[in-house]
Amino acid sequence: NANGRLVIAVPNYTSYDAQVYGQSWAAYDVPRHLYHFSPQGMEVLLNNQGFILDETKPMWFDSFYVSLLSERYKHDGQQRLLPAVITGLLSNLKALFNNRKCSSVIYIIKKK
Repeated sequence: NANGRLVIAVPNYTSYDAQVYGQSWAAYDVPRHLYHFSPQGMEVLLNNQGFILDETKPMWFDSFYVSLLSERYKHDGQQRLLPAVITGLLSNLKALFNNRKCSSVIYIIKKK
């Protein structure tokens, strides 16, 4: 259908929480996530394949979930709730006016 839309949701390795946790960032999530995309990289990929990025939407709760897991990875299995919540909150605040900075982004795509 020419009016159809494709919806893809993926982690954003350029987000604030990704920078805080580095290699311990849980959203790298190998082997489920074999490739990782920035919003800019996703748009280039889509354009090269004959698609247009119609809209992006934030996944606000992902920053908290990913930060909780990342704290465990970074600190040998210890659950550090307060640092995770603070990092998730800061990540969302940095993305408040630009959802392309969210921990995870939903891409709504259409054909060119």
